[in-house]
Amino acid sequence: MIVTGGNRGIGRAIVERFLAGGHKVASLDMGGEPPEGALGFACNVTDGAQVDAAFAAAEEANGPVEVLVANAGITKDTLILRMGDAEWDAVINVNLTGAFRCAKRATKSMIRGRWGRIVFTGSVVGLYGSPGQVNYSASKAALVGVARSLTREVGSRGVTANVVAPGFIETDMTAVLSEEVIARYLASIPANRLGQPSEVAAAVAFLASEEAGFISGAVIPVDGGLGMGH
Repeated sequence: MIVTGGNRGIGRAIVERFLAGGHKVASLDMGGEPPEGALGFACNVTDGAQVDAAFAAAEEANGPVEVLVANAGITKDTLILRMGDAEWDAVINVNLTGAFRCAKRATKSMIRGRWGRIVFTGSVVGLYGSPGQVNYSASKAALVGVARSLTREVGSRGVTANVVAPGFIETDMTAVLSEEVIARYLASIPANRLGQPSEVAAAVAFLASEEAGFISGAVIPVDGGLGMGH
């Protein structure tokens, strides 16, 4: 299996979860080190040639890709009146176009094997919205359309495509927020706490399992009730 952005945060927790289950995992990331036991390949998902090369290397080491978790993502937050083309393009290129490239590459072997699981890391923001995140929200909302179109294209070949939509999760990104900002977030989360990366990983692991073979085109929120199914 392949996890993009698997060296940090939610992606790292996903890699660790699958390693604990005895799976062969390759992490495609631009920096850092993968968890012990995983193969690591440097890959910028905005570069198609790098994606192809990383997939080829992972397949040579671990065999055909049966599970893809398209998790790589970035933010460049600012209000729309201040958002330039560069901030828009950068986020769309990583979060959406990068996920498309990886899904396209993975689908080839999944169709041949007549079995596959594709899980996109979306966000509660994709359907709930957030000020200052027009680019990020658009990129994550679009992944729902990608997953549902893929479901209609390759569902008959035993391949599923779903979106996990995390809410506010304790990662390096949230660690830099002030107590005031965190308190404001908590006030809007029925669970009254931030989530853990391991909780997102658990949802991904289920969607990638044999038992989830009849779930496809779904959006699974892991947000403590914040989005209420949006």
